[in-house]
Amino acid sequence: MADLSVMVDGLKLKNPFVIGSGPPGTNANVIKKAFDEGWGAVIAKTVSLDASKVVNVAPRYARMRAAETREVIGWENIELISDRPFEVWEKEFRQLKQERPEGVLIASIMEEYRKEAWVELVERCQACGVDAFELNFSCPHGLPERKMGAAMGQAPDILQEVCGWVNEAASVPVWAKMTPNITHICEPARAALVAGCEGIAAINTILSVMGVNLETLRPEPTVEGYTVPGGYSCKAVRPIALRMVMELATMMYGGGLGSEIGQAGEGEFPDRSLSGIGGVETGKDAAQFILLGASTVQVCTGVMIHGYKMVRDMCAELSEFMDSHGFKTIEDFRGQSLQYFTTHAALVQRQKEVKAAEKAAKAGLVTEDAAWEGDKFVEQSDKLVANDD
Repeated sequence: MADLSVMVDGLKLKNPFVIGSGPPGTNANVIKKAFDEGWGAVIAKTVSLDASKVVNVAPRYARMRAAETREVIGWENIELISDRPFEVWEKEFRQLKQERPEGVLIASIMEEYRKEAWVELVERCQACGVDAFELNFSCPHGLPERKMGAAMGQAPDILQEVCGWVNEAASVPVWAKMTPNITHICEPARAALVAGCEGIAAINTILSVMGVNLETLRPEPTVEGYTVPGGYSCKAVRPIALRMVMELATMMYGGGLGSEIGQAGEGEFPDRSLSGIGGVETGKDAAQFILLGASTVQVCTGVMIHGYKMVRDMCAELSEFMDSHGFKTIEDFRGQSLQYFTTHAALVQRQKEVKAAEKAAKAGLVTEDAAWEGDKFVEQSDKLVANDD
């Protein structure tokens, strides 16, 4: 029977499935529901010191469905961070740690570019007993005018400075959540890790416009006739998320965790953690992120579609995958697929070598000593002779 538990940055999770920051972790009631259903950890909806400037609108979601099945394959949101007073969150963080002490509770935090604000936020959350922090450097549409979220995450120098402030004040693990809305995701991630963050989480939503209503000519979701670009999530973004997680894992761990072409020590940050996010709805989805180096896998939009109980099916499916390959623990296969990425030039050379070997085999040419046969020795020798006419 596979063991799904993971030890990440000193935190013991019963399984790698984590509620991603957003509506599924928006208050104590739903967070307790997630713990009761068996999630490995919960990241609360992002908090800041001053919620008075956070005003959500409705409607704030738009969905893309498959034409025939009507299955939801894409989801856009223009939702902001938590609009609840920070004092309420302090009370609920304490309540959660008292009522569900075994639950791993992670506070997602976001602030303006002011050291005193970040330090205060860390110290007050920490006093409530949270187990770790996730720094939101990645919300693509919320409060850019205050240089928060992705606006900060797209500037590695600023991000590194802020991570330094947080890590000076924090006595629990700190993850930095990366934005995909950038040319090279490894640059801000490297800055966060240099500044002392224990882990990286990736990816947040992709900045998008879901579509335009061809009757009203208004883009969606439409609020009083207008909208803003939003964050795109759900299974349609999974290939992009997998690519970015692969890039991060390669930077952090090297060409593979214990693989033939790379050892963990070859990476820049072999002792740090990686939390994969993006379109996860099944155990098989999660297995792919883990194979590319993730220690944990976050789910947010999936919970909004399928509910908190989906973790049971994901655990069962991941366990089945592990049993089918003989993997006893998550670490047995984490990062194993990194070794199979290479350059296009290497692909060309590899294919050329394979075709040459196939051609030689078809012609009966001996290319290795083990291929010689006593009954065909003379025939094999003759085929190896250059044209002697």
